[in-house]
Amino acid sequence: MGSVRSKVIAAGLVLAAAGGVAAWQLLPAGDEGRGAIRVGTTDHVSALDPAGAYDAGSWALFSNVYQSLLTIKPGSDTPVPDAASACKFVGQKLTTYQCDLRPDLTFTGGRQVTAEDVKFSFDRIKQINSDQGPAPLFNTLESVKAEGRTVTFNLSAPDATFPFKIATGAASIVDKERYPAKALRADGKADGTGPFVLTGYKARTSADLKPNPAYKGQAKPAESAITVRYFKDSAQLDQAWRDHQIEVAHRDMPPTVLAGLNPGLKDTRYQASGGTETRHIVFNVRPGSTVQKPAVRQAMAAALDRSKIAGDVYKGTVTPLYSLVPAGIAGHSTPFFDTYPSPNGATARKLLTDAGVAAPVSVTLGVNVRGANVAEAEEIKRQLEATGLFQLTIKPVEAWEDFQKAYAAGQFDAYTLGWIADFPDADNFLAPLVGKDASMNDGFSDKTIEELITRTQSFQNRAEAANDFHELQRVVSQQIPLLPIWQKKDYVLSRESVTGLQYLSDGTGVWRLWELNWL
Repeated sequence: MGSVRSKVIAAGLVLAAAGGVAAWQLLPAGDEGRGAIRVGTTDHVSALDPAGAYDAGSWALFSNVYQSLLTIKPGSDTPVPDAASACKFVGQKLTTYQCDLRPDLTFTGGRQVTAEDVKFSFDRIKQINSDQGPAPLFNTLESVKAEGRTVTFNLSAPDATFPFKIATGAASIVDKERYPAKALRADGKADGTGPFVLTGYKARTSADLKPNPAYKGQAKPAESAITVRYFKDSAQLDQAWRDHQIEVAHRDMPPTVLAGLNPGLKDTRYQASGGTETRHIVFNVRPGSTVQKPAVRQAMAAALDRSKIAGDVYKGTVTPLYSLVPAGIAGHSTPFFDTYPSPNGATARKLLTDAGVAAPVSVTLGVNVRGANVAEAEEIKRQLEATGLFQLTIKPVEAWEDFQKAYAAGQFDAYTLGWIADFPDADNFLAPLVGKDASMNDGFSDKTIEELITRTQSFQNRAEAANDFHELQRVVSQQIPLLPIWQKKDYVLSRESVTGLQYLSDGTGVWRLWELNWL
C-alpha cells in the first residue's frame, strides 16, 4: 500500500504493552468530555470506494466502515473469518479458494449481504482497474463464482497468500445496488457492514463514525463514536495534539516529537509497534526518464547515505533499510548492503562512466508534502549533488491524491514513497512493488522477477519460500526499480482518558478504531 500499506508477528512485529514495550504515563483524567474520540492523522483518504484506493489512509477507514471475508486479529499473523463464517483452499493445488458467507450481515441501508455482493465487489475491482486501485493485489484472481451463500475464487496460479489478500481493505464488500459496476462511486458516501457507519465526510478534513449496531463479525462491537481529523502535515498534527484538539495521534508526528517520547510526559500514553513501515525512492523507468538506464539507478544507490538520513532527518526513529523486505519479516536479506556497503562517490562515478552516461544527470524528484518527506528529499538532494554526478530538482505536491496521479502519469524521474504492507508476508513487500502491473506505476517489469514471485506464492509453508525470496531481492538490487531507504516502528499517542491504543495498529494493516474507548 503506498504509504500505502506488512506489517512475522511471531518474530516480534507486535510489541505488546504487557511486554513492556509501550511507555505509559498515567495521570488524572482530563476534561476532554465524553463525545466522539478525536483521532488525528496525516494519512489522507484518496477514495471512499475500495475499488479506487490502495493507500494507508483509505484502507485505515475501510477497516472500520467495510468488512472483508477474513481479517487479522491483534497479535496474530493468521487470517480468521470476519464476513465469512469459514474459508479454505479446495484441493492441494492452491488454485481454488472457497468461503461461506455469514448469514446475518446487513448493509447500512438494511439490505442483507449476499454472495453476489461479494462477487460483484471483486469483479468491479478488476473491471474498473483504477490506476490508484488495488487490482494489482489480485493478479492471480481469474474468476469469482457465487452460489447460495458460498463464494468460490478461481486462481490462475497457485497463491498461498490469497487468504491474506482477502483480509485486506482491497477485499471490502460493497452493496451491488449502490456501487456502479464499471465506475467508482463519487457521491462521497460509503455503505458497508463494518463496526462503524460513516455519518459524515469532508475530504482532507474529517470523517465522522458512529458504532454500527447491526455489525456482526470478528471485531468487538464499537462503543464510542470517533471523529478522524486529517492534517496536512506533521507540524499541524503536533500542534493539534499540543492544543488538546485530538485525543489520539497516529501517523505521523514529527521525528523530534517521537525521539523525545518518554514515560515522564504529562498526560501522554504511547506505543511503538510493528516496525515494518518502509520507504523508498521509486524510479520511473519509462522511455524518456533520466533514470531509465540501470547504471543511473545503481549510481544513486552507491552514493546514498541511509544512516545520515536516519540520524539527521528522522532523529534515530527509523532504521536504514537495505532490502525491500524489512527486518523482522521472514525472507528478509540485505542485498543492497552486500553490493553497496557504504556510500561511495567513486563507485557511483565508475558506474556512470562504464555505462557511457554523462554527468551530472538531471533528476526530478517528486515528494508528497507530509511528515518529514520534504526534509528527507532535501537531504537526498544534498547527498547526491555532493558527488558532482547529479542535479536534483525537488517537485513537492501537497495533496496525496494529486501526488498519486502525478507519479502514475510519469511526471517525475523518481519519487519517494512509503509502504505499509497489507499483510505479514514477504510477498507483500515484493509483488505489489516490483511485480507485473505493480502499484508503483513506474513502468518496470522483469521476467525473472515475475517467475520468482510466482514461485514464492506456490509454497503454502511460507518458510519454504525463503531461498526464492532471497534470490528475488538480489535481482531487485541489481535492477533497482526501487531504492529502499529506511524502516520504522508505528507510533501511537493517546491521552490518559482514552483506552485501547495498544490495539489500534500493530503492523497488520488494520486500523482498529473500535478498540478505542473513554476510560
